[in-house]
Amino acid sequence: MKVVPLKKQSKKEQRKYHARLRRDWNGMKPTTRVVKSKKVYDRKKLSKPDTNE
Repeated sequence: MKVVPLKKQSKKEQRKYHARLRRDWNGMKPTTRVVKSKKVYDRKKLSKPDTNE
């Protein structure tokens, strides 16, 4: 099997190669890793009673 350099491959093959590299997050969900800003108004945070007795 001959190895063709990435730059010489067709655009379609280059896209397949890059898509394969991007695909796997190893079970981690990237959307859950976002930290919310402290400055944003959060109605849910205000409605919870503080029960640390």
